[in-house]
Amino acid sequence: MTTRTTTTTTAVAPLTTQDAEILVEAARSAAESAGVTVAVSVLDAGGHPLAFRRDDRAVLIAGETSTRKAYTALQLNAPTADLVDAVRPGGLFHTLPTALDKPLLFIAGGVPVQRDGRLIGAIGVGGGAPEQDHGFATAAVDTLARASTAAVDALTRG
Repeated sequence: MTTRTTTTTTAVAPLTTQDAEILVEAARSAAESAGVTVAVSVLDAGGHPLAFRRDDRAVLIAGETSTRKAYTALQLNAPTADLVDAVRPGGLFHTLPTALDKPLLFIAGGVPVQRDGRLIGAIGVGGGAPEQDHGFATAAVDTLARASTAAVDALTRG
């Protein structure tokens, strides 16, 4: 007797340029409210840039750090704030930053973006203190989640 198991996979909408613009604007707005100038990078699930913005007065390196933070959050599917201790001596990923030829950056400010529990991209914020950057990125992801929920609710009502 053979038993068959059927697995159903539900497609998840990818991160769109519209989503990316929502993320950039939400992070920039949160930073502006705190009086901080930042750069914001948004990557899709493949690590490709979807959106980028650097405030005129943000330090120039913020552009590079925001992109590396997003890339790190995407590749490890974890906020970079949660990974800082892992790269310290004795940490789980202590040698990872030098073992790979990839632009990883283990400083708070990178946050993965998920939809229906699946990784669809990441956002990185640079320019403020690491804790501030993390807060701006998290606020942006929360804003996108609320916008997505509102859109789904509108479709189901209509």
